[in-house]
Amino acid sequence: MSRPLSDQEKRKQISVRGLAGVENVTELKKNFNRHLHFTLVKDRNVATPRDYYFALAHTVRDHLVGRWIRTQQHYYEKDPKKICGGWQMEEADDWLRYGNPWEKARPEFMLPVHFYGRVEHTNQGAKWVDTQVVLAMPYDTPVPGYRNNIVNTMRLWSAKAPNDFNLKDFNVGGYIQAVLDRNLAENISRVLYPNDNFFEGKELRLKQEYFVVAATLQDIIRRFKSSKFGCCDPVRTSFDAFPDKVAIQLNDTHPSLAIPELMRILVDLERLDWDKAWDLTVRTCAYTNHTVLPEALERWPVHLIEALLPRHLQIIYEINQRFLNRVAAAFPGDVDRLRRMSLVEEGTVKRINMAHLCIAGSHAVNGVARIHSEILKKTIFKDFYELEPHKFQNKTNGITPRRWLVMCNPGLAEVIAERIGEDYISDLDQLRKLLSFVDDEAFIRDVAKVKQENKLKFAAYLEKEYKVHINPNSLFDIQVKRIHEYKRQLLNCLHIITLYNRIKQEPNRFVVPRTVMIGGKAAPGYHMAKMIIKLITAIGDVVNHDPVVGDRLRVIFLENYRVSLAEKVIPAADLSEQISTAGTEASGTGNMKFMLNGALTIGTMDGANVEMAEEAGEENFFIFGMRVEDVEKLDQRGYNAQEYYDRIPELRQIIEQLSSGFFSPKQPDLFKNIVNMLMHHDRFKVFADYEDYIKCQEKVSALYKNPREWTRMVIRNIAASGKFSSDRTIAQYAQDIWGVEPSRRCLPAPDKTI
Repeated sequence: MSRPLSDQEKRKQISVRGLAGVENVTELKKNFNRHLHFTLVKDRNVATPRDYYFALAHTVRDHLVGRWIRTQQHYYEKDPKKICGGWQMEEADDWLRYGNPWEKARPEFMLPVHFYGRVEHTNQGAKWVDTQVVLAMPYDTPVPGYRNNIVNTMRLWSAKAPNDFNLKDFNVGGYIQAVLDRNLAENISRVLYPNDNFFEGKELRLKQEYFVVAATLQDIIRRFKSSKFGCCDPVRTSFDAFPDKVAIQLNDTHPSLAIPELMRILVDLERLDWDKAWDLTVRTCAYTNHTVLPEALERWPVHLIEALLPRHLQIIYEINQRFLNRVAAAFPGDVDRLRRMSLVEEGTVKRINMAHLCIAGSHAVNGVARIHSEILKKTIFKDFYELEPHKFQNKTNGITPRRWLVMCNPGLAEVIAERIGEDYISDLDQLRKLLSFVDDEAFIRDVAKVKQENKLKFAAYLEKEYKVHINPNSLFDIQVKRIHEYKRQLLNCLHIITLYNRIKQEPNRFVVPRTVMIGGKAAPGYHMAKMIIKLITAIGDVVNHDPVVGDRLRVIFLENYRVSLAEKVIPAADLSEQISTAGTEASGTGNMKFMLNGALTIGTMDGANVEMAEEAGEENFFIFGMRVEDVEKLDQRGYNAQEYYDRIPELRQIIEQLSSGFFSPKQPDLFKNIVNMLMHHDRFKVFADYEDYIKCQEKVSALYKNPREWTRMVIRNIAASGKFSSDRTIAQYAQDIWGVEPSRRCLPAPDKTI
């Protein structure tokens, strides 16, 4: 009997299937040695593992570069559209300390970005003068397509202070001020997610958003005017074809300043009249909304925009006036509608509603799951939908099967390929063929074996990295996502404590062993999210050290959750927790990754869960809790947490434990803010879904006791996950929004004639 293949051998097989084909192994080795010796100036006696990584990266990059250059040349020749498109402690991650072999600096395309200053109105039009300039240095990363010889470009920007930045201060001895000013300029791209609870953080965040928008738009205009790849000389002077060649997708409200910035360029610099510029802007821009939470929809204070971007504020005011004139004409006499739809929100602090700006300045508006897109039309954007219903559409999110199956779970990818062939990697709908194998005993065994191997590997990883021993035969119950009240990690905590209390109450009763893992990051200034992390770790400290519990229940907080950790944990998951309050999660993509990798889902009918359950059949999902209409009715009636506290003894016991310091004996009041929030200020109604959630978790445990039936349900879920490929998502964006027809055409290799 042949021995089982190792992970490395499985990856090698999948590689041969075309994911990372190599033309000539001998040539590859020669190039590797060349880069080790001549690029890194090392030999094998002194080279470190990092040196080997860089040598290999440079070698692989060599294979990309020819295709990269040819792809860009092809785009210019064929002229298609450009598509742009315990306590948590934060520590600096200097990820560029050793450089990045995958990116290429492009100093020849460095651009100025302006801030502050004032506006002069002259006979030649408005002029933005006396500005502070920061330089934007582009860095290009190649993004290879799958088996098509196409390499696209992701262009990122780094902020650099001009060489003459406060040079006068420096020359007269103001060294410290000169360095401080330089640091302030370069902080724009140095600090990710600044804490915007403070004015300085808000200002830096707005600077970051405008910096990327301004640099990108200048670059887009340069490329639009040029005729050859890499050319800086303007050839095209008319902007009539601009929307036919350029598509700008506003990914949430963060790049919303692209609308007034494009208007500024077209009106102030290119001297187009307002109506022409506005028509071009609207036809070029489209807006994807990612959240219905009011606090996540940006509303920038007018005084901040006025100081930082004075000309843009004037343009926004003009956009707003013209837009409200249209609204008034469509709905005569409806003054309240004008107030609701205005881009400018009056109040103690006057603000610009950036979502309203995005809708007014775009030709298409979409949500990222069907239920989310419907909620947008019925609630927060109802007025806009009534004005322009043709703008609104849906584009359900997707994930790439290359990374989220083939690369991170080669064992499962191989088992699937053995049954249905390998074409599913680029046509995920073909997974439907797996329904023919739901009763195939050999396939059921193979899928279960791959899952168990992944669990064993992840258990070993946890033992090594977290110094915690877990039972690999336990049910791996996993919730990994941003830490936020609406995602309801607290509901998961209530379930963990319920299980713990039941074990303590009946220590001799059989329970299905569980390892509950919760991972994610809290925003630096989000106090409640950080308290939730502390609660999870505190519960783990009690549960994991209780000898009565043993290995029947383990609680682990996965710190520093990131893609590389996700690639390990997702293939090992048995149960995926997708438990947000119905109507709050726009879509989710983690839910899709778990489904594709053979985890069953316990979740509310929210976001993409709705379509996932529809594809797999609700009987193959663990669905619980309120639906959107139930939440709306509860809001109308008034949510009262005390009712559930009084009625459900197990819930009351948990709250008393949290209040008394059971999980924080050295600080009895540590979790009083969490208790107070749950009892009196819980917008996301954790108690309302508690009872149904606990009953649904009991169904999970019951099914897990029957491995064959569990795996059959897993197979049905994998077979139903084809819709959730990003290939489908992007094809729909291309056809319905960008006006581009997707193509599976493969470009010839660089050594062949086009």
